Amino acid sequence: MSEHREPRIVADALSAADVAFARDLCERAERVDGIAPLAEQARFAISSGADLHLLSEHGYANVIAARDGGAAMVEAVVDPEFRGRGEGRALVDAALSAAEGVPGSEKPQVWAHGDLPAATFVAAALGLERARELLQLRRPVSVEAGAQPLPEIPERDDIVVRTYAGPADDAEILRVNNDAFSWHPEQGGWTQAEIDERTGADWFDPAGVFLAFDSTDPAKLLGFHWTKIHPAVGDEPALGEVYIVGVDSAAQGRGLGSLLTLAGLHYMAALTDDDGPLLKEVELYVEGDNAAALHTYERLGFTRYTADIAYRRA
Repeated sequence: MSEHREPRIVADALSAADVAFARDLCERAERVDGIAPLAEQARFAISSGADLHLLSEHGYANVIAARDGGAAMVEAVVDPEFRGRGEGRALVDAALSAAEGVPGSEKPQVWAHGDLPAATFVAAALGLERARELLQLRRPVSVEAGAQPLPEIPERDDIVVRTYAGPADDAEILRVNNDAFSWHPEQGGWTQAEIDERTGADWFDPAGVFLAFDSTDPAKLLGFHWTKIHPAVGDEPALGEVYIVGVDSAAQGRGLGSLLTLAGLHYMAALTDDDGPLLKEVELYVEGDNAAALHTYERLGFTRYTADIAYRRA
C-alpha cells in the first residue's frame, strides 16, 4: 500500500478551485459507480454549510456536525482512477479523527452510499461497524417498466390538498417538518436556509409539492409531500423521488402519509415529454428500522433497490 500525505483540512469556505475539484470528483465517481458518492446535504456543503473539509491528492471529504448533539456525519469520495491505493482509507480515517474534535458531536459516522465493495473494504480495513441502514426503495410507474396501476387517491371531505403557493407556505412546512423529523439527524432542525436552498435549486417545481390541510382550518398544515425529479444523465433515464413526506404528530392516524404519497406518485406518473411518459421509476429513502413506513411503502408497490450504510468506529 502506498503512503499518502495527510489530507489538507479546511475549516473555512473552500476556494473556487477546491469547490470545482470536489464537484468534479463527485461527477466522475457517479458516472463510474452509478450512484452519487455524497448525499444532497453533503453536496450542498461543498460550497456552504460544512464544519470541515478535507482534501487529499485525489479525494475529498466533509464533516457536518449534528444540530443538537448526536453523531457528526462524514462523507467522502475518491477519484475512481486512483482507488485501491490506500488513499480512501487514509482520507476516511483522517475525516473521522477530525470529526471527533467537532464540539458537541458524539461518535461520528461515515456514509457509504450504495454499499459498494470499495466502501465495505475501507470500513473493514479501519475496523468500522455498521451504525445505520438507509434503504432505497423503487417502484415502476410506467407500463414499459412493468408498473402495476397505482391505487386511486382516496376522496376525503375532511382534508384539502393543494400544491405549494410560494414563500408564504414556508413557515408551516418548517413547523411540520421539524415536528415530524425531530428524531432525524439530517432532516430535523431545518431552518429557512434549508427551504431556500431547495426552492432555489434547478430541479424545484412548486407543482410537485403537495400540502394537506384540515377542511375546517385551511391555515394549519397537517402534512406535506415534496417530490423531486432527477433529470436523465447519459444512459440513465429520468428518475422520480418521493423526496420528503412529513406529517404533523398531532395528525397521525388520519391516513395522511398514504394520501400524500399517492398524490405525489400520481403527479409523477402523469409527467410527460416529447417521447411520452417522462418517468419509468420512482425512488424513496427510508430508515431500515422504520417498520411502519416500510409497511406503508411496500403496500404501495415499492421494493428494495439498494442501501446506504453509516459506519462508525467500533
